[in-house]
Amino acid sequence: MNKIYQVYQVSDSTGETLDRIFLAIKAQFSNFNCKTIHYSFTRTKNQIDNIIYKAKKEKNIIFLYTIVDDDIAKYLTSVTKKNNIPCFEALGRLISDFSKLLNQEASHKPSGQHVLDEEYYKRIEAVQFTMSHDDGKIISDLKKSDVILIGISRTSKTPTSIYLANRGYKVANIPIIPNKELSSEIIESSKKICTIGLVCDAVRLSDVRRNRIQSMHEDRPGEYINESKILNELKNSKKLFKKYNWPVIDVTRKSVEETASAIIKILDILNSK
Repeated sequence: MNKIYQVYQVSDSTGETLDRIFLAIKAQFSNFNCKTIHYSFTRTKNQIDNIIYKAKKEKNIIFLYTIVDDDIAKYLTSVTKKNNIPCFEALGRLISDFSKLLNQEASHKPSGQHVLDEEYYKRIEAVQFTMSHDDGKIISDLKKSDVILIGISRTSKTPTSIYLANRGYKVANIPIIPNKELSSEIIESSKKICTIGLVCDAVRLSDVRRNRIQSMHEDRPGEYINESKILNELKNSKKLFKKYNWPVIDVTRKSVEETASAIIKILDILNSK
């Protein structure tokens, strides 16, 4: 039985370039079975320690990274070496390194570039779709979405949507506006498309909204940042999610990539049925 490798892709940015590079590498090896785990915006030693902690519980781990900060990059290579985990810099001699690790000769066929192009254009299409369907701009073709995200203001709908789009998912996000019901088009689409509700702690949400108003110099009514009003918004949104049996993710203590990872897991479960 062939090994199934766990490829940890660690990046200090979105990880898109790293993912594309790995696709080209993977295409060179016909018997390379793997699962990829993405860790984007990794910029501290503490983040790396948390990733290593998780990796040590798994088998057949490979680390692949793009990190600009030299100290952080050296720290990653140091702790992976200490734990006997293969670790490669994305701009290094990857084909040669993977050939040695997998004990396979690379095909050196141009197929990797074809895979890269196909995946790249898929993502471009996903990003374009997601941007045009941000904040409920277009709801007439929601059934073309891979997933629909719904939540009250500032529950990380847009950044999570963009992150997922860079992974090739077409995402539509819909805001829940106080005293306004969701349209029948949205409800009908949710019966066929995976729809997920996003919630957040009221105190945290109040701080995020306040910072948004200050940074963007927006003119918003005081109730927008009022905690009791936000609690009521959250209460009503949870009732809505429960009514339609939509999965709910609390984004309070989650990074964008963690929220996206949770969404992908839900999609994988639904698609496996």
